[in-house]
Amino acid sequence: MIRGFRAELLSVPDDPATGAAPIHHADGLLVVEDGHVVAFDDWATLADGFAGIAIEHFPGKLIVPGFVDAHVHYPQTDRIAAHGEQLLEWLDRHIFPEEQRFASQAHAAEVAAFFLDELLRNGTTSALVFATVDAASVDALFDAALARDMRVVSGKVLMDRGPEGLRDTVATGRADSEALIRRWRGLGRLGYAVTPRFVLTSSDAQLADAGALVAAHPNVLMHTHLTENAGEVAAVAGRFPDAADYLDVYDRFGLVTDRSVFAHCIHLDERALGRMGEAGSAAAFCPTSNLFLGSGLFDLDRAARQGVTVGLGSDVGAGTTFSLLATMGEAYKVGQLRGSSLDPFRALYLATAGGARALGLHDRIGSLAVGQEADFVVLDPAATPLLARRTRDGSLAERLFALQILGDDRAIANTYLMGRRAHSRQDLT
Repeated sequence: MIRGFRAELLSVPDDPATGAAPIHHADGLLVVEDGHVVAFDDWATLADGFAGIAIEHFPGKLIVPGFVDAHVHYPQTDRIAAHGEQLLEWLDRHIFPEEQRFASQAHAAEVAAFFLDELLRNGTTSALVFATVDAASVDALFDAALARDMRVVSGKVLMDRGPEGLRDTVATGRADSEALIRRWRGLGRLGYAVTPRFVLTSSDAQLADAGALVAAHPNVLMHTHLTENAGEVAAVAGRFPDAADYLDVYDRFGLVTDRSVFAHCIHLDERALGRMGEAGSAAAFCPTSNLFLGSGLFDLDRAARQGVTVGLGSDVGAGTTFSLLATMGEAYKVGQLRGSSLDPFRALYLATAGGARALGLHDRIGSLAVGQEADFVVLDPAATPLLARRTRDGSLAERLFALQILGDDRAIANTYLMGRRAHSRQDLT
């Protein structure tokens, strides 16, 4: 079936920091057939060629690619906005007890369904997701994603040095991971990520086995945390005093590759960032989480200078919102504290094509290019009285920036997966 969507169109397929220009059509037509984009251009250019097809018209709305969340924890959904402490203490107090509940398939399934619907309500169509140490938590998430036809990448967490009730062994971690890869490989739009939680929760033997697992499966990602918090960094240095830095610990176990996504990456020097750029590894920039836990300020410009691919992550539940619009706004504030004003088009790039590149999926999602999967969001610049007032005049950049600073889930009029409407704000009201 072929369908058209008429509105103002905007896509940012390449990083504007490199001089690349956004693609904008003030009155555009997006044409979708069998879930893929077949045309993306001005209405005047395409209208005659697609006369007679069904067209949804969204006057006053802006269509952008679906948001890609490059780092989020679905089992932490019920601990968002949990008061107190920095990273290591916050994990012990709030997160590890919560994650023990995911040994229950029923509980995991209920949270997974809510979590994915919340992503869609906020315009997120693809995500790289932490589960828990229990394989059942991955099964529940993949079941829910398959039912929605969402592009989700996840994996069983490896943590043989975790707390009591939330740990595996090298052998069970490997066996569960292999079984999950066999069970879900090639189904729907799912992808697998080998997922050591972070250095402190895995033994040397498990980190080495994680590296072997990544090497054995060339189509999987590696997803973990890196230099999020000063206390964590100090603890890693104490355990590995001969390592050049935190990244070097991962490197010695074969975990720094062009399929590696490292969340946070706040406390890195030039050597480590240069090594990430050389390897083709990606960083997930998680501003709301970093501010909430007092972890620090990610240096986007320095990472880019070293050639590090960067995507944007909500990092719920340390992150304080599922909305990548709101997350773009917080990324701007982090940049301001570092003396750098994040351009609104670059912010949108980080939340779409940048995230897709981080996940190795930029040939399929992130920019609405012809041939890509038709995941997109219809944004409403008049979703609230204040937004309507602020966006009634001004350039595209000004209107986009206002959406990033003032917008949230209310600005998401519709979310589409493979050209099919998966969320409508109108249905909620």
